[in-house]
Amino acid sequence: QAALGGCFAVGAGVVQDEEEAVKLYRQAVGQGFAAAQHALGQCYAEGNGCVKNDVEAVRLYRLAAEQGFAGGQLSLGQCYLCGTGVAQHHEMAARFFTQAVAEAQMAFGICCMLGIGVAHDVAD
Repeated sequence: QAALGGCFAVGAGVVQDEEEAVKLYRQAVGQGFAAAQHALGQCYAEGNGCVKNDVEAVRLYRLAAEQGFAGGQLSLGQCYLCGTGVAQHHEMAARFFTQAVAEAQMAFGICCMLGIGVAHDVAD
């Protein structure tokens, strides 16, 4: 559902329909899918396929962040940094940015270890 929602969001293989994307993302959110939580949060943040609602975007980003989804952590950090949908709180922003970096470093380490997209290097 989340992947199909993404297709409708950008018109990949289907006619672009942001409202249909939101509908599909909501179904996936109901199943606890972190990527869908983040994607639906972005829809609310931008007002794509739904009424713009920064507070709802933050709620969805938080759900994704709590599952360790780096995109959710980054977006939530940006909300705290700018005070969008939440009270501005630089320490919270830094906390979520740090979590996102840790997720990215782990993923990059796996790429290095397996030689995916980079030279195979177990030392990195």
